[in-house]
Amino acid sequence: MELLAAAFSAACAVDHDSSISESEARDSVAGHLPGSESSSTPGNGTTPEECPALADSPTTLTEALQMIHPIPADSWRNLIEQIGLLYQEYRDKSTLQEIETRRQQDAEIQGSANGSPTGEDTTEEEEEEEEEEEEEPTSPPERRALPQICLLSNPHSRFNLWQDLPEIRSGGVLDLLQPEEVRLQEAMFELVTSEASYYKSLNLMVSHFMENERMKKILHPSEAHILFSNVLDVMAVSERFLLELERRLEENIVLSDVCDIVYHYAANHFSVYITYVSNQTYQERTYKQLLQEKAAFRELIAQLELDPKCKGLPFSSFLILPFQRITRLKLLVQNILKRVEERSERECTALDAHKELEMVVKACNEGVRKMSRTEQMISIQKKMEFKIKSVPIISHSRWLLKQGELQQMSGPKTSRTLRTKKLFREIYLFLFNDLLVICRQIPGDKYQVFDSAPRGLLRVEELEDQGQTLANVFILRLLENADDREATYMLKASSQSEMKRWMTSLAPNRRTKFVSFTSRLLDCPQVQCVHPYVAQQPDELTLELADILNILEKTEDGWIFGERLHDQERGWFPSNMAEEILNPKIRAQNLKECFRVHKMDEPQRSQSKDRRRLGSRNRQ
Repeated sequence: MELLAAAFSAACAVDHDSSISESEARDSVAGHLPGSESSSTPGNGTTPEECPALADSPTTLTEALQMIHPIPADSWRNLIEQIGLLYQEYRDKSTLQEIETRRQQDAEIQGSANGSPTGEDTTEEEEEEEEEEEEEPTSPPERRALPQICLLSNPHSRFNLWQDLPEIRSGGVLDLLQPEEVRLQEAMFELVTSEASYYKSLNLMVSHFMENERMKKILHPSEAHILFSNVLDVMAVSERFLLELERRLEENIVLSDVCDIVYHYAANHFSVYITYVSNQTYQERTYKQLLQEKAAFRELIAQLELDPKCKGLPFSSFLILPFQRITRLKLLVQNILKRVEERSERECTALDAHKELEMVVKACNEGVRKMSRTEQMISIQKKMEFKIKSVPIISHSRWLLKQGELQQMSGPKTSRTLRTKKLFREIYLFLFNDLLVICRQIPGDKYQVFDSAPRGLLRVEELEDQGQTLANVFILRLLENADDREATYMLKASSQSEMKRWMTSLAPNRRTKFVSFTSRLLDCPQVQCVHPYVAQQPDELTLELADILNILEKTEDGWIFGERLHDQERGWFPSNMAEEILNPKIRAQNLKECFRVHKMDEPQRSQSKDRRRLGSRNRQ
């Protein structure tokens, strides 16, 4: 958060009106924003002179809500039934569309910013012209001509939006709302429709796989319990949550808010997700064992996956649905938060909902890690033999950050060592969150420990380029080792990226290429994830499509050390999994939005709860 606070001062240099957020660009590409001259929506583009009633149009959401009739209940249920995509398809299409939108946005603004690299000296007139130029080419004419609801019903077409609903198009709603409010409606509407798609996939998982009669005969009850866990509880909560969202839309097609509902369910009902996700380690292991050991199970799964209902999706994609949904839900609330008015009741409810979802996601992550870490620590402890005083490895507060082999330079002096035949010898490091253990590998898959030190007493230093022999060499200093003395090791890694990864893990607060953690100076490039990546090592970061990250370190052999903006998680990943965001205005806006999402303090939380209770009474 301190890093984000430092970033915020730099981001504020960019004018808010001229900057274009990643989520707003998605709106402009996915569909035409109201008020544009090219809109074919009835009533759009009408001036106050042409329509006297428009001159007296309400400019606030409250006034607009009073003039718009509730959506008929049957119409809404029909809309839900028309959702043709499973959640996996919905999610993939949405994120891929977001990536493509950001690419177009980056390219267009870069092209228009030639001669004004930072965009800070651009006049207001030029900025308005740029915005008009960006809106026109990103509004596909074939999408604007659609007259009926086909939300997600055609998997080969673009998503249709809130503004495409017949009640919106025919009721003149778009003439009553400002473009900013329409974008907010779209963000809230996406949360509702994606929950319907998610429930559809959960229901298929239960009816098609879990309740299959052959499946019940093949699986022992204990195996079925581990494989499907408490998915029935998760689906029941999703159903009630969706019904609440339905009722809100039935109250008024212009949504007053949805984050108050999200907050209530996150605080009181979403603990079922923690139970399900915490079982993930055992779930994955059981699934693999069943595929290997039970031919009948393997054949049944293959047969069920071929059913057209599954849309070609594997059974494993259904098993991870709850974890994907709870993390995605937090991002959807972030999108809403970026659009609500600052210091408003809706900002307070969005901040509260986001905070509760963060707690649920954190508990889910901790649940998964706790299961796997305990087994890992027990396994490591069994492999260690101590040449020095024994150090207890297993601890509830300890986990592995990185392990691997490095080459230690032998000999007391470099000048002598360079003449020896054996310049380096292998050592093996286990780095935990609070402890470094230095070993040598011995026969029998064992490790002989000859030194250790608290992680807080480690210092690293990169050697200057001294030729091929000393390439990728760094110095590790233990300020206080197992013998209560200072010790120095000269270590060689197999590659530049491996050296950088070890240095970052051993001393996380050291200065990197782009960020000084001591002075809080910031000059971070940014990337967006264009290919999903699953972490292979503890110091790596799992990436989802459309994730935005600050680059903290970069190596010449294709690795990036980054910090994801939406949750501040850090780790390494291959550079070919992402592409750089080139425009400084977009990078600055991303940082401003990130800071806003995470800026909430305790006084705001107290005030927001009072406002939320008052808002609930008003709706009643």
